[in-house]
Amino acid sequence: MLCDLTLILVTLASVVLARPQSYAVWAADSGIARGQGNGLDTRGRAIVSYEHGEFQWGLRQLYELTGNQTYFHYIVEGVDNIVFDNGTVHGSYTVTDFVLDPLRTGPTFLYLYEETGKSKYKLAADIFRGQLNAHPRTAQGQFWHKLKYPNQGWLDGVYMGEIFYAQYTSRFQPDNTTAWADITSQFQLMFENTIQNATAPNNTGLLYHGYDFSHKQVWASPDRGHSPEVWDRALGWFSMALVDILEVISTTNPGHNTILDILRTLAPRIRDAADPATGAWWLVITQPGRAKNYFESSGTAMFVYALLKAVRLGYVVDNDGSIVAAARKAYAYMTENWVVSNSDGTMNWLNTVIDPQVGSLDTTGDFDYYVSQPTNLNDLKGLAAFVLASLEYERLQN
Repeated sequence: MLCDLTLILVTLASVVLARPQSYAVWAADSGIARGQGNGLDTRGRAIVSYEHGEFQWGLRQLYELTGNQTYFHYIVEGVDNIVFDNGTVHGSYTVTDFVLDPLRTGPTFLYLYEETGKSKYKLAADIFRGQLNAHPRTAQGQFWHKLKYPNQGWLDGVYMGEIFYAQYTSRFQPDNTTAWADITSQFQLMFENTIQNATAPNNTGLLYHGYDFSHKQVWASPDRGHSPEVWDRALGWFSMALVDILEVISTTNPGHNTILDILRTLAPRIRDAADPATGAWWLVITQPGRAKNYFESSGTAMFVYALLKAVRLGYVVDNDGSIVAAARKAYAYMTENWVVSNSDGTMNWLNTVIDPQVGSLDTTGDFDYYVSQPTNLNDLKGLAAFVLASLEYERLQN
């Protein structure tokens, strides 16, 4: 009897500790177990957070793939923590702050409206859409990243604002040609103002973190006002925005080809910027191998997601297989170096550089600035990106 009981306990323990075969499921379940991405901050207060929106996008895909209601219920819980029954968005969100970051939760509002029909989610989405009507812009028409950063466009902001803008337009204003042209312009202006030119030092042909159209910031270049370095996560946000927007904007819309051309320009350059030995990407891509630089996990995961999705959906033709091979190599490095198994069956995620300090271009924006910021254990920006990268990798495997 004792031997039988011991066997049962050992068996139960192995079930508890056994991790899912899917890294996407393992990462998502670990985040849920820690209460991450549920519309609350670490003190249990409501917060409208872009990284929660990023995580919810991964959970939505997992729900649609697996049918596991846990993911859907967690999405609902997260949004209900920041949206009152009358549709008011709370959790420190204020329209007149004019910040693009909170709008990343907007796609979840639209999704829940479609799934449940509850008007509060539509009303919440309307509030976000109303912000864009009054959001300040540069003279060229680029949304400022934040009101407190006048005339600054950041790569991050395109992921935060334009996916929601496009999804809202597709659902409620599909014939609004002005809106579609505006959405396309946001991508085009960002690309043109931040692309490294042939004469740039440490030229990768990729995109600087952001630009100041007024040229007033200490870091603003004389030509276009761009910042001095290519930061991996900023480029990662923009790369994910490219592949996600192309699923929303119709192929008959002229903006589709404009955005597609940007993706096709950047994808092989992103591939080529990976470290040849490891396959990962440096925190500061323009300074590979420099002392204090390191391989950063959130940007690497974002690139794997964007590259694999671009090939899977036929946006980028990978004739020689080098883009998929690069993503495979990077993914292997991620799982070997940044995933740590815990005794409770969850996983930890390593090497994601923190925000908000490193996300801001309100200081020097130079190499020393980026590498001075610490990394964060289980940072949701990186964990959510790993969920997304794993979803694409597992689709590739299957």
